[in-house]
Amino acid sequence: MTTTLIANLSRYVPELIAVVTMIGALFLEAAVGKFDKAKDYIFSAAGIGLILCLISLSKNMSLSATPIFTGAVIIDPFSTMVKIIMVLGVLGSLYVAFVSKDIAENHKSEFVILAMGVLVGGMLLASANNFLTVYLGIETLSILSYVLAALKRNDGKSTEAGIKYALYGGITSGVMLFGMAHLYGILGTIHFSEVLESLSTLDQTKMLILLPSFVLVFVGLGYKIACVPFHMWSPDVYEGSPIPVTTFFAIVPKIAGIAVIVRITHIFFDKSGVLQDSWVGFLQVVAILTITLGNILAIGQKSVKRMLAYSSISHAGFMLIGVLVIDQIGISAICFYGVIYLFMTLGAFGITSFLGDQFNSDRFGIFDGLIKSHPFMSIAMIIIMFSLGGIPPFGGFIAKYNILSASLHKGFYTLAIIAALNSVISLYYYLRIVQSMVFKDATYEENIKGFTFINQLVMLGICFPILFLGFFWEKIMITATNAHLLVK
Repeated sequence: MTTTLIANLSRYVPELIAVVTMIGALFLEAAVGKFDKAKDYIFSAAGIGLILCLISLSKNMSLSATPIFTGAVIIDPFSTMVKIIMVLGVLGSLYVAFVSKDIAENHKSEFVILAMGVLVGGMLLASANNFLTVYLGIETLSILSYVLAALKRNDGKSTEAGIKYALYGGITSGVMLFGMAHLYGILGTIHFSEVLESLSTLDQTKMLILLPSFVLVFVGLGYKIACVPFHMWSPDVYEGSPIPVTTFFAIVPKIAGIAVIVRITHIFFDKSGVLQDSWVGFLQVVAILTITLGNILAIGQKSVKRMLAYSSISHAGFMLIGVLVIDQIGISAICFYGVIYLFMTLGAFGITSFLGDQFNSDRFGIFDGLIKSHPFMSIAMIIIMFSLGGIPPFGGFIAKYNILSASLHKGFYTLAIIAALNSVISLYYYLRIVQSMVFKDATYEENIKGFTFINQLVMLGICFPILFLGFFWEKIMITATNAHLLVK
């Protein structure tokens, strides 16, 4: 038994590193919290831990897929690649938090500790192989996220964001748990492989009766990725939370939620029949509503954070298209999309954060005339906006092309057309920022303090993969293609 435990832990090293980093940051905060350099120590320690986590994850990519801890957790190339995206998202969010003024200096250490805790939950969720592990991952990720949303304790909007997030999260978690309990009551197991075996013994009518239980489970997961109709919390929470927290929410919980939806879909709805047809039909409706409403509601926004919140809702809809394809092509398209989405989100929120710190606002007007005073940052933002809108030759175009190609491969022509039309609609609000930077006169003359040489270099570095992967995307696509999902 000891040998088995050690063998299991040897495949769980990245998660253990994340846990140790979180605990280490907690003790470090307690030990050096009163010193002037405490924040630097804690951020440095977290950065080192995350880099070690990345190294360990990169080694796992070449290992064979294996279920561990009596099958409760599964380590395969797909979950490993998803974790790499999440770890990179945390690294980027920590950098934004380190240089941002939107979080008080004495609260930044708390952000590090909480963000690492959410990462642990997200990594557990990406590898979940039974419903209990899914629930533990969701709750670990969610409860700490509620605190992050209200990190600006003296700000009414931030407090409101935390309360709304907690209320919506508590309700959807309860609904999801009810669906899981119903599945367990009927099938007598929570392990995915055993549930699959039980489903294979049921006739089509009985399987169709179980579909509402899976829909109830989806409620909790759909809430994490902010898809319609579980998206209502997202704009308010994104606007009320500090920008580093918003950046973090747009990446880690969303990618983790997509990962577990992919796994559940591929395990339980892989075989053709009434269950698959019903589930795919349900996901098509959700994907169409998510993409369309996300884009339409983003058009009239005056807050950049709210606009990016609705934008992230739309992007969740695009990733759901890859989910309902239910084959390796769809998984590859989702993984590639996740990589590009990571850099686009970090860049958009990062530049917005620097301007928000300067003007204490997140309105579109903060971008007015920016190209005249800070051309490099303006060019970076233009690349990001064009990529988010899916304009070639940037990485966002390739990401959307792969998703649409996967859907056409499965014959979802109407869905592909609607998604493509929505990409055109999205250009309206993305190009509003470009218009403000290029064609409007600046309403201010002061220099942007956040645009230091290092920060500009980092933002340009974030834009490099967006531009590079628009031309040379084959290698990363091969890696995404090799990100197989183990169904066991």
